[in-house]
Amino acid sequence: MSLVGKNLVGPDPTLLPEETEVMARYDAGDEPVDLAAAFPASSLAWALLADEAWDEGRTVDSYAYARVGYHRGLDALRRAGWRGAGPVPWSHEPNRGFLRALYALGRAAAAIGETDEVQRISAFLDESDPQARSAIEAEGR
Repeated sequence: MSLVGKNLVGPDPTLLPEETEVMARYDAGDEPVDLAAAFPASSLAWALLADEAWDEGRTVDSYAYARVGYHRGLDALRRAGWRGAGPVPWSHEPNRGFLRALYALGRAAAAIGETDEVQRISAFLDESDPQARSAIEAEGR
């Protein structure tokens, strides 16, 4: 039995399914609010709404949208076999909606003084993918 390429220290990475229709509509110019209404299970749609609210200075709205995206992402992760631990790699594009929602939640939590949540979310993001934070920040988030 070959052990080459086998993860011996923890669970395998969780890879969410593609959201082809969400991405097609986003690429076609649909607004985040319309995407969230049409695809309420999409953590990407909620992350986009959180970013939009953040950019407009609506911190509490951003927090609320990010929290919905985070919970929708947890639901999707569980459906994909995630058991509460293990990598959620940024390199797998369908994971980015969840990771962006997680990042947005931590950012907004920090802005409203939710110190314990900031620490928990920060650890979760880093455990999911240590490169995700820098990738998101490189996008200007």
